[in-house]
Amino acid sequence: MSKIKFGWSEVSLIPEGAKVDLAGQFYERITNEVESPLTVTALAMEGDGDSAIFCACDLVSTSHVLLLTVRKYLEARPDVPADKVIVSAIHTHTGPGYATRSDSTSISRGGGKGLDVLLEMMPDAKYETLVSYEGQDLFAGQEAHDYIAKQIADAAIKAWDARSEAIYATGFGRAAIGLNRRVCYDDGSAKMWGDTFMANFTELEAGNDSGIEMMFTYTPDKKLTGVIANVACPAQVLEHRSFISSDYWGKVKERIRAKYGDDIFVLGLCSPAGDQCPRDLIRWVEPETPINDPNIVRENVPVRTADPSMFDLSGCKVAGRRIADEILYALEDVTEYVSDTVLEHRTKMLTLPLRRVTIEEKEAAEKAIKEFAANHEGTINFVDKARMHIHAGVIARYRVQQEVNTVDIEVHFLRLGDIAFATNPYELFLNYGNQMRACSKAKQTFLIQLCCGSYGYLPTEKA
Repeated sequence: MSKIKFGWSEVSLIPEGAKVDLAGQFYERITNEVESPLTVTALAMEGDGDSAIFCACDLVSTSHVLLLTVRKYLEARPDVPADKVIVSAIHTHTGPGYATRSDSTSISRGGGKGLDVLLEMMPDAKYETLVSYEGQDLFAGQEAHDYIAKQIADAAIKAWDARSEAIYATGFGRAAIGLNRRVCYDDGSAKMWGDTFMANFTELEAGNDSGIEMMFTYTPDKKLTGVIANVACPAQVLEHRSFISSDYWGKVKERIRAKYGDDIFVLGLCSPAGDQCPRDLIRWVEPETPINDPNIVRENVPVRTADPSMFDLSGCKVAGRRIADEILYALEDVTEYVSDTVLEHRTKMLTLPLRRVTIEEKEAAEKAIKEFAANHEGTINFVDKARMHIHAGVIARYRVQQEVNTVDIEVHFLRLGDIAFATNPYELFLNYGNQMRACSKAKQTFLIQLCCGSYGYLPTEKA
């Protein structure tokens, strides 16, 4: 065992005044309006001959391609352990898109992404999301990729340089933030965002996890320097809105800093929550203002006494307050501090089988796109965009599997005393996280999804 060292930093992810194309929906949202800043928060830790640098980003996803670019920039600082850098996303849908935001191209070997398939099969379609950003003066594409990677690398360097002897403590809280969003019906079907106000509604597909794993860092004289909080819910209260926002994590930071000072850092980590959302689908509360998403439309909805709209700032503030207040309560209860501890950090590249598409599925997808392209005129709406992207994704995956049978993913495992950290690059459904925590021998287990890669949803067999 040895003395632990921590270093913190926080760096902006977008240039001031930049106009961005917000990522995470099937329609265009271009804006330079900032509701709350987008940052990368970095925590460097060193001890017992090992190290780690966590970089939590206010983005919808962080691809492995982006991680490799970050490490490329870190080559200028060989003293910074680039292989120990761990990059994750809070999954806000009000942050910028950028080139290679997902990892589909990294496994395709030229097979092509779904968007490439649509451009190829629908070259004349009036399809806003197919056009390039040329001439729109947007912070997007490769420019955004490179800038974001540089900023993450800068945050990692600043956190590493800020390392100093420290102590830490752990805590635990409960806040009802994440709730299951898969609705089951009596015919055996299930639907994301399904309507529960129907006679054939039977149950939500899975449960939720209200637990919040917490860790607090201090100077040796017990001055708080930072908070780590692990919440099983993506930061997507404001996912349909057309402004830049760090969603509920921005509200968490504001509330904690209001009490402990503006120099306190908050590392927000998203636990497995691919089937979770910040909305109660049983006590449905309508959005305060219209939303361009047919999955959210409800007919004849009864008025409920429940949360404020979890599509709007009113709900975002409540979610942030619930998390922040639990953190503040836990901070008040801290009595035990750790200074001498074990730090072990292991990285593994796991080879996983690619989910394969049959030729019948591929041909059906091609037929659907060709028929739509031949018979449709005018602007393509949300439902059609989503449907065409699904068909194009089937074709793209079929092309990928002609070249590869497996995909390599990067995962990290850390031990800090009696605490464990484990990462994965998916939107992992909640029950996987529950299984990992239940089987873990650690006193506390922090699980981080959408980390060091972005390979999409990984549902349970039931789902």
